[in-house]
Amino acid sequence: MEYLLELAASPTAWVALATLVVMEIVLGIDNLIFISILTNKLPEQHRQKARRIGIGMALILRLALLSTIAFIVQLTAPVIEILGQAFSWKDMILIAGGLFLVWKATTEIHHSMDPAPEDPKSATSTVTLGFAAAIGQILMLDMVFSIDSIITAVGMTEHLPIMIIAVVVSVLVMLLAADPLAKFINDNPTVVMLALGFLIMIGMTLIAEGFGAHVPKGYVYAAMAFSAAIEVLNMMSRRARQKKVAEQV
Repeated sequence: MEYLLELAASPTAWVALATLVVMEIVLGIDNLIFISILTNKLPEQHRQKARRIGIGMALILRLALLSTIAFIVQLTAPVIEILGQAFSWKDMILIAGGLFLVWKATTEIHHSMDPAPEDPKSATSTVTLGFAAAIGQILMLDMVFSIDSIITAVGMTEHLPIMIIAVVVSVLVMLLAADPLAKFINDNPTVVMLALGFLIMIGMTLIAEGFGAHVPKGYVYAAMAFSAAIEVLNMMSRRARQKKVAEQV
């Protein structure tokens, strides 16, 4: 208790907490985009449940990983060397997760551009995924993003209570934003393609990180923000044209 009181009275601890909360929320955006796109492939009545399960699992994984900080730190130690390139467990997990993201996003883009004619649902519905399959894929990516998130937290502060609070706050923000984001993506089909492009970029970033090439997150999120701003302008333009046509009719 005395330790917690000392932390609460420390301005440095509050600065660290605020910084880590922001960082965790930013890192959670990737996770949230994937969950939103994937759950929108489910029947309407299962989407919210799947999103909550996915985000709940993200919280459980993050807290579980925080309870094994010593193990997490060891994940960054090299365990194998290939052609002079050393890889840690973290590197291999990031590469695997990145490859999965690239594959998943590419598959979704291909399905959107050229739906299989033999699939009767493809012409009339976006429901192409089972509940268990969706949860399984969300769990897989939750693990990747959780490890990245916790290693970031460990690198920013040595105080476990600060890490726990930051993780809980960031996941609560994800929970609050999940339904509005998923609805926005579902209501705007062009945004789906943009979000899938984001996932490919995020996947490539994870792969690069796994191979030891550090990609500043600021560059990635700046590119995402710029693309999103352009898409907002496109949406406003389309709505203005539709309104003008409606007024003429």
